[in-house]
Formats: sequence, structure tokens, C-alpha cells
Amino acid sequence: MDGEAAETFIAEKKIGERIKQLRLKKSMGLVELGRHTGLSASFLSQLETGRVVPTLRNLARISMVFSKDLSYFFEPEPQTLFRVHRRDERMRLPQTGVDDPSYFFESLGYLVPDRQLDPYFAEFLPVKTGRAPKPHQHGGCEFLYLLSGELEVRHGEATHRIEAGDAIYFDAGTTHSYVCSGNGPACALIVTMQLPLAVQPLAPQKLGNGTSGRPVRSISTGMMPLAVKKNVQPMQ
Repeated sequence: MDGEAAETFIAEKKIGERIKQLRLKKSMGLVELGRHTGLSASFLSQLETGRVVPTLRNLARISMVFSKDLSYFFEPEPQTLFRVHRRDERMRLPQTGVDDPSYFFESLGYLVPDRQLDPYFAEFLPVKTGRAPKPHQHGGCEFLYLLSGELEVRHGEATHRIEAGDAIYFDAGTTHSYVCSGNGPACALIVTMQLPLAVQPLAPQKLGNGTSGRPVRSISTGMMPLAVKKNVQPMQ
């Protein structure tokens, strides 16, 4: 490889930037790095800014200081996960498995591959005569924050009424359903995780005077995932 090709290769791999990132993570100055590697601070400065091309021997010295393999400087740079979901690009989907849906939802994470959680925006419609909620259950846990309106959450044999500003977190393996209990729609932010939830006994809350208060109650907000296009996990 001639000199020009080598410089192009080094620039593409951003080796100088990677060296600087490693040095700054260690809060190490150029002079200190120079003492560890036997290279001058001025040379290291030119190396970090891409004005000189390092030899493999010099890279090996630097990699040893930061406990990295030499291959670290030549592997593809890891990509940071970041996705924007535009409001006008989202899909509004109805509750599945019913002819007359009681809620609609939009996936807020459909662009993220192999995601660990599924966030949704949900709109629950006021109750219609003769329309009964459809209970369901799924693995993992679920979180719901009510943005507006009033919602009735049925979790197992219990029924809980929540208002705007209330939040619930629960094991979604218990049968659950939702009913909009107000005159207008109820809107909520919902996050589901399909990982198993370790259930532990509820301990009484300690009050300021050392006495025990009511235990914190965990309830379920039922949205299960379903398969739809655009990699949207259906709410269950």
C-alpha cells in the first residue's frame, strides 16, 4: 500500500479520533500518554488530528496503554442507537380480535430493530351500549401513564379507576382489560416489556413517623403485542 492509500485508509477508520476518545475517557493528557508509549506529545497530537500516519508499532504501543487489541482501530465503528418516529409517519391501528374496537394505538418504536421494550400511544373510546371489554394477558410487564380522561383497569378480579396523571406498573401475565369510564376519550402512554417479571411480596411503606402505611399495589393495563406491517408489535 502506497503512502496516499495508507493515509486514506487511516482517515476512513478515524484512528486518530479513536485514540483521542480513549485518552479522554481515561482523563489522560498527551504528555502522560507520551510517557506510557515513548512517543512525543506533539507526535500524538498530530496523530489524533490525522496529520501523520501511525505505524503498526506505534498503534500497538497505544493499544497496550488502553488494554485494547490492535484490531480495535480497524474494526467498524459501533453505531449508536437513535431513532426518530415522526407523528405523521405513524400508523393508527385498532384493537385486534374484535369487530368494534374499544381503543386504537400507535407504535412509538416500530423503527427500532430488536428492541427491548415496546412503547405505544393509545386512545380509549367511551363505552358503547352492549360493548364488553375483551380481557387478555401476555408475558412480561407493562407500564401505563394516563395523559387525559378517565380509565377503568380490570386486572384479575380487581377493578381500578385512574385519572389523568396517574401511572400503573404491573405483571401482564394476569388477565386484564380497559374501559374508558369518562364521557370523552382517554389517552395514555403505554410501554410493554416481554421479559419475565420477578414477582416479590409487597412490603408496607414506611411513613415518616416510622409507622406502616398501605402497601404499594401493582395493577395491569392490558395491551398485548400483535403482528402488523412496518415491524409494529401489536398491543395485546
